[in-house]
Amino acid sequence: MRNNLAINAYTQNNAQVESAHRLIEMLYEGILRFNTQAKKALREGDIEKRVYWLNRSAAIFGELMNSLDMKAEGSTSEYLQGLYAYQLERINQANIDQKESIIDEINVVVRGLLDAWREVHK
Repeated sequence: MRNNLAINAYTQNNAQVESAHRLIEMLYEGILRFNTQAKKALREGDIEKRVYWLNRSAAIFGELMNSLDMKAEGSTSEYLQGLYAYQLERINQANIDQKESIIDEINVVVRGLLDAWREVHK
């Protein structure tokens, strides 16, 4: 049930969810895409689109937090929960300060998570 919003968002875009591992990868990729769109909107001075795209990224971080299994994963889940919460704070700050550099900072973290996820699930 917790992943329904994320799954629905991607199936609407005709993406096939092959497994839970692929879904997480797609969520990380989605954050990177949405942040790219937010940066474009920021450069163009389009407040409505900037807020829209950053809110989409924030929603994905929320879904990632909700999908953590705190009982099974232990300290890894606790670490990720803190990391995701911090990224949500940074998204809010990027929106308030209107700074691409904060979005870039978030992207570095997400790329690292995506690379690590892919490495673990080869």
